[in-house]
Order: sequence, then C-alpha cells, then structure tokens
Amino acid sequence: MVDLPPARRIRLPERELPSGERSAEIALSVHEAGQGPPIVLCHGFPELAYSWRHQMLALADAGFHVIAPDQRGYGASDAPASIDAYGLEYLTGDLAALLDALGIERAVFAGHDWGGFVAWAMPVMYPQRVAGVIGVNTPYVPFPTTDLLRKAFTEDERLYILWFQQPGVAEAVLDRNPRLVFEKLICGAAPIRADMVQAGRAGADANPFRRLDTMKPAGPALLSDAEIEVYAKAYARNGFRGPINWYRNVDRNRARFPDASTRPLSLPCLMITAEWDAALPPSMAKHMPSLLSDLEMHMIPGCGHWTQHDKPEQLNQLMVDWLTRRFPPARGR
Repeated sequence: MVDLPPARRIRLPERELPSGERSAEIALSVHEAGQGPPIVLCHGFPELAYSWRHQMLALADAGFHVIAPDQRGYGASDAPASIDAYGLEYLTGDLAALLDALGIERAVFAGHDWGGFVAWAMPVMYPQRVAGVIGVNTPYVPFPTTDLLRKAFTEDERLYILWFQQPGVAEAVLDRNPRLVFEKLICGAAPIRADMVQAGRAGADANPFRRLDTMKPAGPALLSDAEIEVYAKAYARNGFRGPINWYRNVDRNRARFPDASTRPLSLPCLMITAEWDAALPPSMAKHMPSLLSDLEMHMIPGCGHWTQHDKPEQLNQLMVDWLTRRFPPARGR
C-alpha cells in the first residue's frame, strides 16, 4: 500500500481576497515531499490529498517540491459552515495563502476533477503566483451552470450535480455509509458510448450516489480494502457537507468570475485527457489550443475518470516528462 508523507496542519490567517471578500482563518492539512521547483496537487470529488499518493513520490523523486493539501472542507482540513465559503474566490485564495505560508513565490498547479477547475482558475485569479498548470481530465472550460444542466436532465434526481444543490439531501444519504461511495464508484471504466450530457438527453440516470446500495461497480476496483478504509474513515469523521458545498457554488462562480476558464493564457500548460472518462471526455478539451498559446496535450488510452488510480504510471510519466522539460530541477537531483 502506497502512503503519503505525514501531514501537518498549516494555519492560513484571515485575509482579503482579490474579489473584495475576506477569508476567515482556516487550517489546511498538507502533505509535502521533495525539494526543487514547487508543484501543488489539487484533488477532486469525492477524494483527498491521498488520491495523489502514486504521483507525489514519483514527482519528488524526479526533483520537485510536491505539495498536496486536503482542500477546504475535505479530510483533516477545516470545513467552514457557510455554503458561500466554498466559492471559487475562497478555493483559489487558500492555495495562494498556502504558498505564502510555505515561502513560495510561484508554483505549478495540477488538478484533477474539481481540483482541475481550481487549478485552471489560479492563473486568472492569481497570475503572479502561477508558473504553469496541469489539467488531469479537467479541461480549461467553465463548470456548467444548473440551468444548462437542466436542459439535459429534466429531473434533478437524475444528475448528481443537480441533486447536490439542496442542502442536506445528499448528505443524508452519503453520510450513512461513506465506504459504499468508494467501493462502488472508484473503479475502472469502459469505452464511452455517450458523455454525461448526451446520456441525460437520452434519458439516462447520471446520479449513482442515490442508488449505491443496489448498483454494481462499472468495472474492476481501483482501490484495495486498505485504501478504501483511508477514504471511509475520513468521510465518516467529517461527512460530505463541505465537499458537496463546492457544487452549490457553481452558479455563483459563473456569475462572479465569468472569465475564470475563458481568458486566454500564455503560461506553460499541460492537458492530460482520459480516453474513457464520460464525465470529462477528451472532446471537451478540443478548443483549448485556441485559448492557450503554450499548450501540450496528451491522451491516456483506456483510462477512465479516476486517472491517478487507473493509470498511475502513465500519468506519472507524462507529468514528470513535461515538468522536467519546462521547469528543470537543479543539477545533481
């Protein structure tokens, strides 16, 4: 079983954000490894910093200072009570403040799933703090609004993002047995027949979270029992409220930060797509060369949504190769 270096809690002081809001003091649980050019790994939903365990040590061995936080609301990090406290300005503000706490001027940000949306927003919200961006499955594209999603899914219960919007509803289901989420969902995938929106228009149910008791995993398990237990214990302790609150800000984020994933960027960027990810299919990234002037793109064949677990060696190779070429570690590493 691969593990992470021990975490330490880093307290981020109360601070003013570029949007004008003030972020209250918050503590993040942060894992670090290695020395060299810094890279921050941003996990997705429903995951943890632990999701990067296969990448973290590989990147550190390649000569990089790797930083993997449990983000706001997740794992051993603080989970504010307010829904608004999970807006994009706070998620990105935490990462900028984390760099301050670690004495780092600029870093590469890599993100998967929801963490990808945060990583891509960083050069828009904090351009002076970002050396480069790596998108893992998540392209440089705005998160869809609930109005847009309801055009494909006429019943909120049929799409997990819409089902998540009503406070307390999803938590009442998921908090009862967190282990089921990871036993049933983090598994291998099959070739894509239709992406999530196409499936919704065809009448499919894209909300596995409300039928975990009866559903069968879509493919082979990607986690061992011991790895599942790491996630199950974390979510049994804190529940799903904080992570789900990220979804309850999607409309607010689009209204307040419309250019967060639409502004042209000129910094070094790497986009890694997964051939069989129905939620974030490679087709979603086809427009990116028109917005990003320094972009390299790769697709991992036969890989589903959970790329760090599904194809760790391929992902590590792509990340290490690009980082070594664009941000060379010091000689002798």
